[in-house]
Amino acid sequence: MKKDKNIDEVIEDADEVENIPEENEDTDEVSVKELEDKIQELEAENTHLKDEYLRACADSENTKKRCAQEIDKNYKYAVSSFAKELLSVADNLHRALDAAKGETSEQFEQFRKGVELTESELMKVLNKFGISKMEPMGKVFDPAFHQVVQEVEDKTKPAGTVIAELQTGYMINDRLLREAMVVVSK
Repeated sequence: MKKDKNIDEVIEDADEVENIPEENEDTDEVSVKELEDKIQELEAENTHLKDEYLRACADSENTKKRCAQEIDKNYKYAVSSFAKELLSVADNLHRALDAAKGETSEQFEQFRKGVELTESELMKVLNKFGISKMEPMGKVFDPAFHQVVQEVEDKTKPAGTVIAELQTGYMINDRLLREAMVVVSK
């Protein structure tokens, strides 16, 4: 009988062993599913972090470009207030030349040439720093660049055409430094 009992015990042990793998298989399936979910979660987080990183890099590059543009703009227009004050000197030199046109004496002619040379040198310096005269004569009035001082009846020109310039307008690079004071036809 002892043998039979041993056989029964062996059979019971075998049943227990068969049951154990079944429980492990369920446990393994749950673990695999949990691991797959965790992997998907980590991949989604990785994708999100990559996206945030790329956006941060793009923002950094845009900031660098904006700063470089701002520095360039500040460099180009830093002399604006100084140049605007200096334009009155150019105006006075031009007025002196206009006043000297009718004079013929030799002393006055030398004075006129000296003023012309001074004005010419001033214009070279202004041009060196990107400051240039506007040429509004014969052009259509543009309120962004011209200030109308007077309107005059002129049937030979279309309405709104600049027919006289009372004060020269100036540009600094591509920006208005001072508008031209003009007379337009009506």
